[in-house]
Amino acid sequence: MWVSAKPSISNISALSIQFHQNPFLVLPHGSLSFSLHQSSQKTQIYCGIRELRERISSIKNTQKITEAMKLVSAAKVRRAQEAVINGRPFSEALVEMLYSINEQLQMEDIDVPLTNVRPVKKVALVVITGDRGLCGGFNNLIIKKAETRIAELKSLGLDYTVISVGKRGNLYFRRRDNIPVDRFIEGWSFPTAKEAQAIADDVFSIFVSEEVDKVELVYSKFVSLIKSNPVIQTLLPLSPKGVVCDVNGNCVDAMGDEFFRLTTKEGKLVVERDSVRAKREEFSPLLQFEQDPVQILDAMMPLYLNSQILRALQESLASELAARMNAMSNATDNAVDLKKTLSTAYNRQRQAKITNELLEIVAGAEALRQID
Repeated sequence: MWVSAKPSISNISALSIQFHQNPFLVLPHGSLSFSLHQSSQKTQIYCGIRELRERISSIKNTQKITEAMKLVSAAKVRRAQEAVINGRPFSEALVEMLYSINEQLQMEDIDVPLTNVRPVKKVALVVITGDRGLCGGFNNLIIKKAETRIAELKSLGLDYTVISVGKRGNLYFRRRDNIPVDRFIEGWSFPTAKEAQAIADDVFSIFVSEEVDKVELVYSKFVSLIKSNPVIQTLLPLSPKGVVCDVNGNCVDAMGDEFFRLTTKEGKLVVERDSVRAKREEFSPLLQFEQDPVQILDAMMPLYLNSQILRALQESLASELAARMNAMSNATDNAVDLKKTLSTAYNRQRQAKITNELLEIVAGAEALRQID
C-alpha cells in the first residue's frame, strides 16, 4: 500500500487484507492512498511494493525507447531542414520568373493551359500528411485544415475532390465515404523529384482536362524546430502575384527562416538557433528573351509543378520530424518525472515496511523479556 496521509491504526489490518486480495483496489476518499499531482489534478494510484518495482522498471524501458526515437528524429530533421532551406530560393525565383513571362503574354492571344483562370466549379485538394504517428497533433492539424476547407467549399456550392498523400491521410479518407478521393498516394522516407513528379503528372492531367478548375496544396509549413503552420497554397492556376499565396491571398513564402543546429551540452541534446533572412530581388523589366516566351513557359511549367510539390513534401517531412522530436522529448521528460515520483513512493513504502518489522521485533523481544 502507498502511504501519503496519516492512516487510522484501526483500519490498517482490514486495508492490508484488501490490498493482498486486489493490489489495484480503488479505495474511498480518506483511505490509504498516494496522490500523483499532474497539472492541478490528482490521479490516485494504488499498488504494492512489487507492482511499484515492476512499474518503475517498465517506465525506465519506455524512457530508453522515447530517448532513442528523439535522437533518431533529431538526426533526420537536420537533413530535412537543410533541404527545405536550400530549396526555397529556387522555387520562389521560379515562380517570379514564370509570372514575369506570363505578364508579357497578357497582351498576346496565346493559350497557356496552366495559367488560364476560369470560373471555378470544382477544386482539387492535395492533402499531404505523414506516414507514421507518435508526432503529437501533426497529422490531426493537417486533416482538420482540410476538413475546414472542404466545409468552406460546400458552403460556396463548389464540388471538390481529394488527392491524399501519406499513410495517415489515406487511412483517414478511406474511412470517409462521403469525401470523394481521386487517388491515394503512399508517402516516402525522404521525398525526391521523382516522387514529386508522380503527383505533378496527376495534377496536370486533371487540370488540363478541365476536370477541376483549381488545385490547392494542404500541408504543414515548416517554420522552426518548435513551430509549423498548416497552410493551403494555390498551386494551379499560376499565382497572379508572383508569390506563393494561400486561398486568402496571403503570402506563405518564408522571408525569415529560423535555422537551428543540433549540438550537445553536458551530455544532452540542445539547439542553437540563427535567423536566416531571405533576400528577394526585383525582376528586371529590361530583361529580353531570345526564344519565344511561349516555348519558355511551356518548358518551365512542368518544372514549376514539380518544384512546388517537392517543396511542400519537404516542408511537411521537416515539420513531421520536428513534431516527433518534440513529442518524444516531452515523453522522455514525463517518464523521468513519473519515475522520480514512483521511486519516492517506493522508498517511502519500503521504509515504512522496514520500520514496521523493526517495531515487531522490538515488541516481541520486549514480550519475551517480560515473560522471563
